[in-house]
Amino acid sequence: MSQGSLFDQEMDMTAPLASRVRPESLEDFAGQKHLIGHGKVLREMIEQDKISSMIFWGPPGVGKTTLAEIIAKTTKSEFITFSAVMNGIKEIRKIMNEAEDNRQLGEQTIVFVDEIHRFNKAQQDAFLPYVEKGSIILIGATTENPSFEVNSALLSRTRVFILEQLSEDDITELLKNVLKSDRAFPETEVAIDDDLLRQITLYSNGDARTALNTLEMLVINNEAVDGKVTISEDLLNTLLDKKTPYYDKNGEEHYNIISALHKSMRNSDVDSAIYWLNRMLEGGEDPIYIARRLLRFASEDIGLADNNALNLAVNTFQACRYIGMPECDVHLTQCVIYMSISPKSNSSYKAILNVKKDIKETIAEPVPLQLRNAPTKLMKAAGYGKGYKLAHSYDDKLTAMSTRPDNISSHIYYKPTEEGNEAKLKHRLEYINEWKASRKD
Repeated sequence: MSQGSLFDQEMDMTAPLASRVRPESLEDFAGQKHLIGHGKVLREMIEQDKISSMIFWGPPGVGKTTLAEIIAKTTKSEFITFSAVMNGIKEIRKIMNEAEDNRQLGEQTIVFVDEIHRFNKAQQDAFLPYVEKGSIILIGATTENPSFEVNSALLSRTRVFILEQLSEDDITELLKNVLKSDRAFPETEVAIDDDLLRQITLYSNGDARTALNTLEMLVINNEAVDGKVTISEDLLNTLLDKKTPYYDKNGEEHYNIISALHKSMRNSDVDSAIYWLNRMLEGGEDPIYIARRLLRFASEDIGLADNNALNLAVNTFQACRYIGMPECDVHLTQCVIYMSISPKSNSSYKAILNVKKDIKETIAEPVPLQLRNAPTKLMKAAGYGKGYKLAHSYDDKLTAMSTRPDNISSHIYYKPTEEGNEAKLKHRLEYINEWKASRKD
């Protein structure tokens, strides 16, 4: 836990670069113009000192902690940080009571809870009464969706601000400003061309902390000549041999990207689908998980328009089980390309929805007698199997026998499309229905 002296400390040159150059005003803050641009809601709240409890939700390295510190400094508030690991309920309540005493003396306290999603329910509940009566202004920061990770009672008393991943321009501008700052590398001139700065930017994936740490690593690993460090492409390539993908296979980004893959294939956007697939693979996603989703897609979104889609999905699933990554990436890509280009039909999926609705909204009547087997004399005497007609005994291999309870006998669940192979099924079904209707009586 740290308190108000945070802003009074002298610059510590042993601290990481990201800490040394941390912005102290909104003017120096990179990105998030939709929140802190002139005239935007959060900026107005800060400048008018009308801060309420809030939650900052966004990916790593977009400035959640920095923004909270700027708010505390701008509004001249006591600033306290909490950690889910270090602070228990007893300590939380002790500090909250002190904050209430300070409020009565006219002093405002901002409590910053980093990674609030790591706090358990009891820890989150400990803040609730103090937020309700205004003892504190709570600012929570999270990379996870607060809808699922923050208690509903606490969430209802806070305002959620979504911080966006920093753009390439945001990161590039940040790096250029840092290189001009006296707090970055005192008494050292750093020479780096724009192409290399862009490579650092791309490597960071919109994470300012990663970009700054990378820049610092390049400077530290380069020998200064007459107070000047020149960053070479060879050194950059050595240190940045692989870009770290922004992907959390256990968090929300996992669901966001699989959703993007699914919807790209559904929309027949083959290149988009290949992109999202490989974003997942590069992020370390289990190929078996992806293969399972392709199995579902094959029937839910392609279905009878192309029966081979399911065959390919099954084969892809087996290939992933046999050889795993990295070799199975080509099997998954092949399957995704095929799924994207194939004609689409969700008639099977809609049939399921239709019949489930009927099951829910109608009485579950017994199976008609003609459809029941009669293995005993008693069952035969009760009429089981009476009136059953074996389709194979007729020339057209069809009968007009009723095969559903009377109350739903006319309900239609499956409605074929004209897509791909399903067009043939539709014409066949139309013939069957017409044949049965003409012989119903």
